[in-house]
Amino acid sequence: MKAASIFHRSLCILTFACAAMAAKAASYDPLAVLAKPAAAPLDLTVHDAARNRDIPIRVYLPAASAPAPVVIFSHGLGGSRENNPYLGEHWAGRGYVGVFLQHAGSDNAVWQDVAAAERMAALKKAASAQNLVLRVQDVPVVLDQLALWNKESGHPLAGRLDLSHIGMSGHSFGAQTTQGVSGQTFPGEIGKRFTDPRIRAAVMFSPNAPTIGDAQTAFGAVTIPWMLMTGTKDVAFVGTATVESREAVFPALPPGDKYEVVLDKAEHSAFSDRALPGDREPRNPNHHRAILALSTAFWDAYLKDDKAAKAWLNGDAPRGVLEQADRWQKK
Repeated sequence: MKAASIFHRSLCILTFACAAMAAKAASYDPLAVLAKPAAAPLDLTVHDAARNRDIPIRVYLPAASAPAPVVIFSHGLGGSRENNPYLGEHWAGRGYVGVFLQHAGSDNAVWQDVAAAERMAALKKAASAQNLVLRVQDVPVVLDQLALWNKESGHPLAGRLDLSHIGMSGHSFGAQTTQGVSGQTFPGEIGKRFTDPRIRAAVMFSPNAPTIGDAQTAFGAVTIPWMLMTGTKDVAFVGTATVESREAVFPALPPGDKYEVVLDKAEHSAFSDRALPGDREPRNPNHHRAILALSTAFWDAYLKDDKAAKAWLNGDAPRGVLEQADRWQKK
């Protein structure tokens, strides 16, 4: 009788806890802006003395001055730190410090001062393994400098950064950069050098499987949460990536805190803030809405350890921000 009573009380407590969590998940809204950033983005430059290389960054700060989780963003080929402000502004409005990197050698300087007829060749040349190496080496340098600035009295970033909760993200070439520093295994020993253990979760916009080796070897040892975002027409005007190679990443990932969305009719530019050469489809406003909702819930779940966000992410709620033909899966 006593055992039955204890079991009944435990069941009631469990049922109440589940109901409370369901209620929190139902009220959770990743699109709600908690507080608009109080100031314009901050432009800074990180200098890597070892490589004699400058890394410009743009920092989106949340309104609150308390230490906040940090999300790094790496732009695509030919881009800059000024790209994707819709992400930086929303993430900052949700209480994150957005740090948007600019990678010399594969940024907008590659094409801006080049004759129009020569731009494609210049971009193709910049989409190199050498520049990928430079990019992935930029990330730990920036993280090291952020740690120094966070402790530097009088610096605009002093005391603003929670560097025990770091997310990494990027689009296209930036997605490959993100893959490289957050768990992808490269041939030989190179992968061990690139993976940065400070990164707790990663979001890839337009990911891609490797051209050398197989996807299982490249992604089978990823240990942190990953979210992949691509589209049914996600093909760039430079490079060899295909819709199939982008969708080959998710099946190769080990189970546990892995997510993928494939947006219907989304082209490569859907994840950016501007049209790109070769676009054929009209831009769908719901694509950015879905991108913001899913990425924010992911950061909340894995950088803020928000249980309501994780319940939202793992329940049926993501379908509410997606259109019928969009595909969503998790494992």
